[in-house]
Amino acid sequence: MSPTPVPELRPLAMGEMIDRAATFWRAHLKPLFLLSFGFSLVNYIAMKATILAGRQLSPMLYASDMQAQAQRDPTGMLGQTGVSMGLWMVLFGVIFFIYWMATLATSRYVVSAQLGEPVSPADSLRRAFSRAGPLTGAYVCSIAWAMLIAVLLLGPGVILGGIAAVVAGMGSNTLALVLAVIAVPLAVLGLIAAMLWYFLRFLLLPPVMAMEDLGAWDSFKRSGELLSGRIGPGFLDRVVVRAMILYTVMSLILISVQLVSSIPSWLVMAPYGSPFDAGTMARTPQYLLVPAELVQVVAQSCFTPIYYVFCSLFYLDMRVRREALDLERRMDAPSTTTLAV
Repeated sequence: MSPTPVPELRPLAMGEMIDRAATFWRAHLKPLFLLSFGFSLVNYIAMKATILAGRQLSPMLYASDMQAQAQRDPTGMLGQTGVSMGLWMVLFGVIFFIYWMATLATSRYVVSAQLGEPVSPADSLRRAFSRAGPLTGAYVCSIAWAMLIAVLLLGPGVILGGIAAVVAGMGSNTLALVLAVIAVPLAVLGLIAAMLWYFLRFLLLPPVMAMEDLGAWDSFKRSGELLSGRIGPGFLDRVVVRAMILYTVMSLILISVQLVSSIPSWLVMAPYGSPFDAGTMARTPQYLLVPAELVQVVAQSCFTPIYYVFCSLFYLDMRVRREALDLERRMDAPSTTTLAV
């Protein structure tokens, strides 16, 4: 394959960034797939292990008569629900970390290509694993910070829910219902806001790790600095607003791919019950379900890299706008932050 021309390094409008991300993804589909597939497969294995462990440790949740068993043994159901929640929390922690590793590896490949210094997928993976230590430290910091933000954003809904429970205990069911109707959407919005904040706040941390030889805490601060403030006088020139708009567009693309790639699994599970019922997955023969789920893994490995490319381009755009990286490279002068060799 002939080498891809190096694109001009300059500030990009939001539409240009999406277009350049899609163009780069199409031109480098095979190496991006190779970078993403291993991480997607690890995520799938972790998810299947969590489901199998949940079926062993929390069988009541997967029973066809789950409601009847809950009425007979509410204490046992509560305990098994807690175990299941713990397993899924661990799974999400693992998935988020693997997502960071995949973004780091892909960012190394994408940014290097954009700078005219291409590296192979193998080199990108080596860079990712060599940075696993600092990345782990930054990841722990991000989780601690996210828990604090989640408490603040979920607090109003949780407090109103507690007041509703107290009022219901005092016999004022109407007021309790009104408070509950307000508390539930408020808590859901708080949870969504906390998740959106997390992904936006640490959007550039993997690219920083990929391209700059900084420790965990310095990378943590560096990514925040790149995302803070504004790049112009308008509302859309606030960096967080730009990131939120672009992140939403990319998320809608990935959600669409996720839904379409889930169709084979839903078709396989349909004869055994609702695809959205946890018990249906347990009743469906694995020799039918696993191949359908692997189709989903392959589809995700093909399309998810476009999001990683976007993160890389956003990182470059911030460095161009704030540090004149494009002018520095044209003048062949050292940049303010030395890129890792």
